[in-house]
Amino acid sequence: MGQGVRRFYQSLAQASKPFFSPAHPVRRRRRRSPGAIAMSPAAASPDDRIRSYEDFARVHAYLLAASGIPPSLHQRLYHKLADEVFDGGEAFSVEPCEGGRQRRLVLAAEWTLGRESDVFLVDHAWSFRLSDALKQLREVPGLAERMAALMCVDLDERTELEEADEQDNGNGGSLESALEVVEKERTRIQEKGSDFAAWLELEELGIDDDMLIALDLSSKFPNMVALNLWGNKLQDPEKIMKGIGECRRLKALWLNENPALKEGVDKVILDGLPELEIYNSHFTRKAGEWALGFCGDIIGADNPCSSAESIPLENIVSLDLSDRCIHKLPVVFSPRKLSSLWSLNIRGNPLDQMSSDDLLKLISGFTQLQELEVDIPGSLGNSAISILECLPNLSLLNGINVASIIESGKHIIDSALKPRLPEWSPQESLPERVIGAMWLYLMTYRLADEEKIDETPVWYVMDELGSAMRHSDDANFRIAPFLFMPDVTQFCGLFMMFILEKSALEFRKYKEQLQSSSICPSRKVTPVTKSIRPSDGHALRVFTDIPQVEEFLTRPEFVLTSDPKEADIIWVSMQVDSELKNALGLTDQQYTNQFPFEACLVMKHHLAETIHKAWGSPEWLQPTYNLETHLSPLIGDYCVRKRDGMDNLWIMKPWNMARTIDTTVTGDLSAIIRLMETGPKICQKYIECPALFQGRKFDLRYIVFVRSICPLEIFLSDVFWVRLANNQYTLEKTSFFEYETHFTVMNYIGRMNHMNTPEFVKEFEKEHQVKWLEIHGRIRDMIRCVFESATAVHPEMQNPFSRAIYGVDVMLDNKFNPKILEVTYCPDCTRACKYDTQALVGSQGVIRGTEFFNTVFGCLFLDELKDVSPLPIN
Repeated sequence: MGQGVRRFYQSLAQASKPFFSPAHPVRRRRRRSPGAIAMSPAAASPDDRIRSYEDFARVHAYLLAASGIPPSLHQRLYHKLADEVFDGGEAFSVEPCEGGRQRRLVLAAEWTLGRESDVFLVDHAWSFRLSDALKQLREVPGLAERMAALMCVDLDERTELEEADEQDNGNGGSLESALEVVEKERTRIQEKGSDFAAWLELEELGIDDDMLIALDLSSKFPNMVALNLWGNKLQDPEKIMKGIGECRRLKALWLNENPALKEGVDKVILDGLPELEIYNSHFTRKAGEWALGFCGDIIGADNPCSSAESIPLENIVSLDLSDRCIHKLPVVFSPRKLSSLWSLNIRGNPLDQMSSDDLLKLISGFTQLQELEVDIPGSLGNSAISILECLPNLSLLNGINVASIIESGKHIIDSALKPRLPEWSPQESLPERVIGAMWLYLMTYRLADEEKIDETPVWYVMDELGSAMRHSDDANFRIAPFLFMPDVTQFCGLFMMFILEKSALEFRKYKEQLQSSSICPSRKVTPVTKSIRPSDGHALRVFTDIPQVEEFLTRPEFVLTSDPKEADIIWVSMQVDSELKNALGLTDQQYTNQFPFEACLVMKHHLAETIHKAWGSPEWLQPTYNLETHLSPLIGDYCVRKRDGMDNLWIMKPWNMARTIDTTVTGDLSAIIRLMETGPKICQKYIECPALFQGRKFDLRYIVFVRSICPLEIFLSDVFWVRLANNQYTLEKTSFFEYETHFTVMNYIGRMNHMNTPEFVKEFEKEHQVKWLEIHGRIRDMIRCVFESATAVHPEMQNPFSRAIYGVDVMLDNKFNPKILEVTYCPDCTRACKYDTQALVGSQGVIRGTEFFNTVFGCLFLDELKDVSPLPIN
């Protein structure tokens, strides 16, 4: 692979050059791969290079410190960056692991790298905005193929190519190759003595049924105890038994990855070989001394040991029984037989024929035992603490110090999570497979200038070398970010990997907590606010920075002022906090268009939290999780849904961004977890079956007028409007990147197809045979409940000098039940001011767009009810 890495590096001409340095898990390879890369530095005088390095160190001082690069490597890093020296191919190779489903980085055997001794560069292989990912994979030549190979999702295609190559080259099964191995083993046995047990390795030699019979293993090896036939071409169980059935002393047999396993060969093999203790890496019912000796590394090819009496179990110090499909531990697994046992791993076994108490009692008898690996929850119970109480001599449980477990009070301890490998079907195209697998490889950053940070993150994949770096709790290498700016135009990404843990238990607790929450008693209240217009009749002075208010607030009761200190009413788009009040000279007796602590409604994570506290889990709020605080319950919910075959599509929304910025639809748990890196988000169950209008998604924007929080006094504008997606709705996976299919806010992106509300309602009633006023009634009730939540949970919102309007976004499911999407502070009312429309409720008269803010100010400050409907508390 070294030569391949060299060619890969030589072909790159990217600008950004990240690096990695000693101290992340790189394995040492037993032999060095051919090929290396050596790039000559650009010609420059010594004085020039010294000055250049000094400039580099000065410009990048903060980055060097933040990345943790040892000072001794700063100059070496500079020269490699400046000269674009990609010499990783000299020291490292990339090799497959996890059965070819992943790759890992290995260090050549003859290379020695001391701590903080060198630094290597890693490049970007692919950078993109999420919305462009699928398009690029489909359109950029070679990109999908390269990413599929890097992410190991072209496995079936590579297998087909390899099989075709074997057929073309005539390199199928070879009886001569198998006979060579057989003869070598016979020679070894003759040297040891005729009674010596045979151990035969015939793995991946292309052996078929007839070849196995021709090898005549039974007569050649009457004392054979282990036979490895992994990865051959055996198909017929009867012929297999004909070839090995007379090996009556066989203790271990591996037929993994042979076609015969698909034909139910297990019973035939187990019935025909009564002494078999290990079959396809699993323990059989006959497992005893030999199987324990094999797992304890005192039995192997060099010491096959056919006699139980000669197996020194008392010499076993470390015993790895993980993933052996053990239902009941062998009788010989006892403190008397295994008197020196110091480390035990029983992960991944059902052990369902032993009670937790019996198993704990058995293990507690191993007084020398210091380290234990076991599933928690699992066969020993659900609590690490209770296990430790029964096993007081342990020092490490699942690789974690016992003292720290007891101190933290942790019950679930798992330090050996298996990697989440990508899943795909043969019908999926390479671009679609890459989209599903990429979340295990992606890194992300945002661009920023002096004024603001970019709203949409950039995602990237490291090159083949960087992507092969794997996580380890005992790391010997690490990857760090670095922004190289030779001309302040080049940049690099950042790297970090993490481990996730999931917990269905947390989800159940969270669900129970929501079901028990409800502090919202319904009670009738009497409005208390009145007109604030002075008794002498002079106009109320309004200071505003909102163009529509400046243009359309034309009532004589109000007059605009450019001096905020003189204003009676402050109506602005910015937050009016104590800092702004001090800066502008404002007082607490001036009316403002916002309520204190209104974040409990207008920030998405707080909105969900407020509703949960008030109502528990009402049907009009989709399951919603704050990923900063409730990741574990979300993962539990996701896994339960997957287990039960329920729909499992989710939408990720930033806490406090509008216009669906940085919002993503996905059904991939890995994607959900990685998307957290782009900023704080909620994850909400996607409404997979929404009500559609002519095949397209839509949502509804309502305007709520709030005069008071405690007691609650709110009104609903008689004007609402519909927002339509441009494309036909579909749940095809490839459509999740299509903004105009799954989102409805088109006045900032895409083409906007305006439709007047009365026209929409008429057509909707006709299409679905429903009565809109009944739907509208359910929406009114839901909106009232949303604001009741704030009254109950956050009464501190109340301020007699606050008045506000809020945008409330609503979607209908396919049963025409409303779902709350979000509440928006100071909503964009351009559309309300631009179009005249017929009211569907209230007076049902024509409502002029130019009168919208006259209506808003009349309701909130003059106690009027023109073109608005009260939402009374029942």
